[in-house]
Amino acid sequence: MSDSDFGSEESRLSHRVRRYARVGASVGGLAAQLVGARLFGLDLDQGRHSAELKAALGGLKGPLMKAAQILATIPDALPPEYAEELRQLQSNAPPMGWPFVRRRMRGELGPDWRNRFESFAHEAAAAASLGQVHRAVAPDGRDLACKLQYPDMLSTVEADLRQLKLAFAVYRRYDQAIDPGEIYKELAERLREELDYDREARHIGLFRAMLAKESGIHVPETLAELSTERLLTMTWLDGAPLLDFIAATADVNLRNRVATNMFRAWYLPFYGTGVIHGDPHLGNYTVRADGAINLLDFGCIRVFRPKFVKGVIDLYRALERGDEALAVSAYASWGFKNLDRELLDALNLWAKFLYAPLLEDKAQPIMDSEGGLYGARVAHQVHVELRRLGGIKPPREFVLMDRAAIGLGSVFLHLKAEINWHRMFHDLIDDFDAEALARRQAKALEAVGLDAPE
Repeated sequence: MSDSDFGSEESRLSHRVRRYARVGASVGGLAAQLVGARLFGLDLDQGRHSAELKAALGGLKGPLMKAAQILATIPDALPPEYAEELRQLQSNAPPMGWPFVRRRMRGELGPDWRNRFESFAHEAAAAASLGQVHRAVAPDGRDLACKLQYPDMLSTVEADLRQLKLAFAVYRRYDQAIDPGEIYKELAERLREELDYDREARHIGLFRAMLAKESGIHVPETLAELSTERLLTMTWLDGAPLLDFIAATADVNLRNRVATNMFRAWYLPFYGTGVIHGDPHLGNYTVRADGAINLLDFGCIRVFRPKFVKGVIDLYRALERGDEALAVSAYASWGFKNLDRELLDALNLWAKFLYAPLLEDKAQPIMDSEGGLYGARVAHQVHVELRRLGGIKPPREFVLMDRAAIGLGSVFLHLKAEINWHRMFHDLIDDFDAEALARRQAKALEAVGLDAPE
C-alpha cells in the first residue's frame, strides 16, 4: 500500500470513528433520557431531543438516515415526537465533488472510462443517502443516468445497523407495545441489498417485464457494459418532481391520472407477481407532462411469498364481510401469533384505516378532510391498546407493505386525487389465484436471476 493509499484509508477510518461517535452520542442521549424518565419519573423532553437526533442524522450520507425515514412511517415504531422530526429528513445530502467522482469512475470502469461516454457531467444531478447520480451521454447519443455509490458504504451500513439495533433496544425498554425484532431484521436485509447495484439492475429488469404493458409507467433500461456492483448506468427519464408537478398543475383529471399510474406502479407488481417497491419516497419517481410516471430507484424491492399476498386479500374480504375467522387466518398467514379477540380488534383498527378507501364503491379522496391527523389518532389508539395487551411482534413482511401503503397515501393526499379506489383494487384482485401467482413469480424471478422467497 502506498503512502497516499494509507493516508486515504486512515482518513476514512477517522471519518468512521467521528461518525460513530456522533450518532452514538445521539443514541446515548436518547437512552439516558428514556431510562431517566422510565426509572426516576423525570420529564422527558422528547421534542427537543428528537430535533437534536434529526440534526445528527440529517447530515449523514448513509443507511441510518434511510432507516429513520422508513421507521417514521411505521405506526408508533417510534415515539410521535421522533417520528415527526425524522419524517422531515431529506435524501438530498450534499454531493461528493469531482475529484471523488473521477477516482471512483476510474476504479469502476478503468483508466479509459471517459472514452466510454460522449460526455459526463461533473456536477451531480441528485445526491441521496447511499450514492449520487450524474448525467451522461452514451456514444450512440442516448441520455444516461450514472448512479455512483459513496465509498466505504459496506462498513457504514454495518456500523449504522449496530446503532439502529441499540436504539431499538433502548426504545423496547421504554415502551413494549411493539417488539421491533423482526422490523430490525427486515431493515437490515433490505439495506444490505441496496448496496448491490448488480442486484438493483436485476430489479429494474424485473419491473420492466412486469410493467411492460403499462403505457403510463416508465422504467429505465440498464447498460450492463457500463455498470458494476457500485456503479449503475441506465437511460435517463425526463420528468418533474411530484411537488413541482402539483404546483404547476391545476387540472384535476391530470392529477387523478398520476394517482392512477402510481397506484398501478406499486400494486400491479404486488398482486400480479408478489413484488413491491418498498420506498415510495418523493425522490424515487418523477412525473411526465401527460401524467405518466417514471420509476427511478429500485434498491428497496421486496418479494413476498404468495401466501402473504393472499393474506392481504383475505383480510380485505374479512373486513368487507365481517368475517372474524378469515381475519384471524389472514393475520396468521403473515406471521402474527397468539391472536385473541382483543388483539384482533386492535389490529383491525389499523387495518380498517388502511383499507377504508378500498371498501366503498365510489370516487373519493384517499382520506377524509382531516388527512394525517385522523391516521395519527388511529395509530395512537392502536398503540395504547397494544401496550395494554402486552405488545405484539410485527412480522418482517409487514414492514415494507405498510411502508408502501402509508407512503402512497401521502402521495395521493398531495395530489388531492379523487378516484374510485375500490374498482381499481378489484381490477387487480378479482381473478386472484395464489398458485397462478406462484408460477408467474417463479418465471419472472428466474428470467432476471433472482431467487424466490423462502
